[in-house]
Amino acid sequence: MSKQRTPRGGSGRLAGRVAWISGATSGIGEATAELFAREGAKVAIVGRRLELGRRIAARINRRTPGAALALACDVSAESAVAQSIADTVAQFGRLDILVNNAGIVEIGDLHTQTEAQWDRVMAVNVKSMFFAFKHAFPHLRAARRGYVVNVGSISSFVGQARTPVYTTSKHAILGLTRSIALDYAASGIRCNCVCPGITETPMLWEHLNVRPDPRAALDERLSRVAMGVSLSPLDVAKSILYFSCEDSAGVTGTSLTIDCGYLTAAEWRCTGPTAFQKKP
Repeated sequence: MSKQRTPRGGSGRLAGRVAWISGATSGIGEATAELFAREGAKVAIVGRRLELGRRIAARINRRTPGAALALACDVSAESAVAQSIADTVAQFGRLDILVNNAGIVEIGDLHTQTEAQWDRVMAVNVKSMFFAFKHAFPHLRAARRGYVVNVGSISSFVGQARTPVYTTSKHAILGLTRSIALDYAASGIRCNCVCPGITETPMLWEHLNVRPDPRAALDERLSRVAMGVSLSPLDVAKSILYFSCEDSAGVTGTSLTIDCGYLTAAEWRCTGPTAFQKKP
């Protein structure tokens, strides 16, 4: 929706807070890490690509009032997740915010999928959230106010062609979010889910690049969006920030759909141009 611009300064909403963010070496996770640091947080940039994470951390450490640490982690492995959380606390002394953003997609009809493909998507997209919460819980409880944000999708609510495993995983995230919110409210922990629509990330292009004309495929999708535009990772990061501080006090166990109006109608064609498609 908005151009991918990093805000030059924040309001200090996360000053003194520490955040662990998975899938933080690109897209929504990267934008969230940088936005959190602008707001004063210390952030663990968690992902498989350590060198890329280090470059992002170095940029954050140069440009923001926060601080960043890059950690290599396969979020589908419990031992790796546990170690990354332990390393975060060892470096920064505490943990207040858990952002479960890592995700992958497999494209293909259900009858063509292998057991290994099913297990990999479910492990990265869902089981990783179980691992992260399990090992973060003692620290979130100790912080007295803990924040968990799970990143779902509009596919948490509706089907999407040729992504049955991904869609199943995203539906599961909503149930997990509600369960965490219910069971851990007494410990001062709030858990919510952010559900983005069409967002210009590497995962989006992975999905579109199987089409003969990826750009035309994106334009066709956007024709079904009321605002007629896609989201930037920063647009989604701002909603994650909302759930990660007391701006959202009293909100738990819910989801926030950020989709430029994609799910507002069963049938729609954007004849455009809309005001959102024009440069301000």
